[in-house]
Amino acid sequence: MFQRSNLDSLESQSVFIIREAYKSFKNTGMLWSIGKDSTVLLWLAKKAFFGHIPFELIHIDTGYKIPEMIAYRDKLAKELRLRLVVGQNKAALAEKRTFAGGLDRISCCRELKTTALRSTLDGTAPRRIYDPLEDEWRDFETGEPYNAVIVGARSDEEGSRSKERVFSARGENSEWDASAQPPELWNLYKTEFAPGTHVRVHPLLEWTELNIWEYIEREKIPTISIYYNQGNGKRYRSLGCYPCTFPVDSEARNPKEIIDELVSGKFRNIAERSGRAQDKDGGGTLEILRKEGYM
Repeated sequence: MFQRSNLDSLESQSVFIIREAYKSFKNTGMLWSIGKDSTVLLWLAKKAFFGHIPFELIHIDTGYKIPEMIAYRDKLAKELRLRLVVGQNKAALAEKRTFAGGLDRISCCRELKTTALRSTLDGTAPRRIYDPLEDEWRDFETGEPYNAVIVGARSDEEGSRSKERVFSARGENSEWDASAQPPELWNLYKTEFAPGTHVRVHPLLEWTELNIWEYIEREKIPTISIYYNQGNGKRYRSLGCYPCTFPVDSEARNPKEIIDELVSGKFRNIAERSGRAQDKDGGGTLEILRKEGYM
């Protein structure tokens, strides 16, 4: 007799949510940060639509991403024939309004992540788009706004994300009010919102870091190499900008060994984002940014 595993249940729930989002909103996109969570989300989207992803993937390039991340992004977009939209706050980079240019980390994240994301989603900023049919990149000054965007946030990853809902309404400028979120009882989701409402959709909210790696191992999902020890006893556990993201000491060379570290090893009781310096500046950094419109 077939027995349904926890991963099977999580997968089915996430596929259902992705399909509901696509059905419910006029123009849906999916954020792809290149990390393990959003790559699992990409895999689930492929399953939801039988190998075809019917919406655009959106990547916010801060200009300071670890170089391997950008190489992996472009390689996978080409291999999987993904229509990829890249947004960037070019003005902030040109004027050196960055951490490297003298800003504090929170202000840098606000410029390169929050502002870039908001202006990409509302269609007011330039976009660089990879067209898989022509196998080429094209530049556009503006674009169609997204009514909803699918995001790979998990409630166990960071405190502010535990306050989220699966279908989360945002204000006129993508602001988030955690106290105004609708209840989601018995997996009944609100998918009807007032005209003009921007919605963030979170299919991975109930997944844990361990679930993600178990699913990556089971499905043999291609993930970026810097998640694994390459022979120097270090690997990245969480990915971000290179001035603010640091590797951890680890001998894990594959998903199975990472799972062992999470279940009974050295990272069993250590927060996933402990290597992200911006989370330690000022307290509640990510929640501040999320209220302003960040992921």
